[in-house]
Amino acid sequence: MISRASPACAALIATTLVCLGLLGCTRADPVYNSRVPAFGTVIDVSILGVPKKTAEWAAGEIDADFSYMQRAWHAWHPGPLGRTNRLLATGETFAAPPSVLPLIEKSMRLSSLSDDLFNPALGKLIARWGFHSDVPQCVDLPTSEEVARLVALNPRMSDITLDGITLRSSNPSVQLDFRGIAKGYAIDKAIEHLRQMDIQNAIVNAGGDLRAIGSRDGQPWRVAIRRPSGTGVFATVDVEGDESVFTLGDYERHSACDGTNYHRVIDPRTGYPAKGTRSVTVLHTDAATADAAATALFVAGPGRWYEIAQRMGIRYVLLVDSHGTLHMNPAMQERLTFLDPAPDISVSPPLTGPGDPRS
Repeated sequence: MISRASPACAALIATTLVCLGLLGCTRADPVYNSRVPAFGTVIDVSILGVPKKTAEWAAGEIDADFSYMQRAWHAWHPGPLGRTNRLLATGETFAAPPSVLPLIEKSMRLSSLSDDLFNPALGKLIARWGFHSDVPQCVDLPTSEEVARLVALNPRMSDITLDGITLRSSNPSVQLDFRGIAKGYAIDKAIEHLRQMDIQNAIVNAGGDLRAIGSRDGQPWRVAIRRPSGTGVFATVDVEGDESVFTLGDYERHSACDGTNYHRVIDPRTGYPAKGTRSVTVLHTDAATADAAATALFVAGPGRWYEIAQRMGIRYVLLVDSHGTLHMNPAMQERLTFLDPAPDISVSPPLTGPGDPRS
């Protein structure tokens, strides 16, 4: 959720949506809001300070972009990604679809930096857990033997050889599923498109994961961070200029037939939903990087999040572990405003080295 930096408005935040004066904040510039269903959520596009016709045209272009990207990157519907997965399984060299190639390139780099904790090659394992569906459904859970077999196949992005526009996989078990990066990459492309139209102040918000550029009438945007339970808000962070905020929580669940809910973040090392983490929030200028890092750090858990953040060049992290302890680096602590009573906090050493240029 986003609002101007106003405590009165922050108190009204109940979901991770954008507050642009609709909850009582005053505003000077006109705001154009548009909603687009994509990637299993609703994309809210808010554009400030341009004529209505310009904003409407821009929103229409973004709508078309998201519709195209969703079709191209869908992991289980026919399309370019489905064709890519069929050809990767053959071991033969083929020309990559232009719509898929940039995601493969970016995913290979981020997977390597994350020590393969962000691993889009796990499509077969994700499908076996029943997560290849548009709505939660009852499935027969994989047996421990099935999970062990799929983990032993060890599909990784490094199994893919990329030479110009051609691809091949040395591991036939590789099946790409970009749900851990596609939304972020799509948001980046939307922001890029808006800037090409000379729009300087806008937000693209995909179900609470967002990238904001510019400011709100000269004030920073205030982004709400959901409680680990998934209900309400326990902290806010101000962003301005150009920054992405992505949160991944175990409240994003998928029901299974044994009456237990299993979240969708699979640990590549075990083949099971990752344990030890309730939620992770990452800030970064690049939405795709923030998206992938949220997955990697969720899997890394309280024991390895700092190491993986260092490797990936992440400079702002908040991780809530399964006991409710908040783990964060000092730079993130300085930017957070807590709305709930003071929680149990563990502050790491500073995150250092090359990374987000804003840190």
